[in-house]
Amino acid sequence: MEFNINAMVSDVGVGGIVGFVTGYALKKLMKLAMAIIGAYVLSLFYLQQKGVITINTDKLFNLTGNLTQQVISLGQKVMGILPGTSAFVAGFYIGFKKG
Repeated sequence: MEFNINAMVSDVGVGGIVGFVTGYALKKLMKLAMAIIGAYVLSLFYLQQKGVITINTDKLFNLTGNLTQQVISLGQKVMGILPGTSAFVAGFYIGFKKG
């Protein structure tokens, strides 16, 4: 078995770059989604205050709890699919931090 440093460096580089891009994009997407969801919920509470609609707040907050569980489950599935190299994880962390 021959030790090939060039192949190892290219694998680490590609994993790091892919991790960085994935982390950066995920953070930007999460920010956009949270802004849209926040604006939607605020508009619902505004319409409730004006008497246009009636909101069952217990069901609304239970819905957000279920959504959180689904997002966590999706995240676990994605992390199971993605390569678990340390370069990818380090790149993902840096990209998420910069995003």
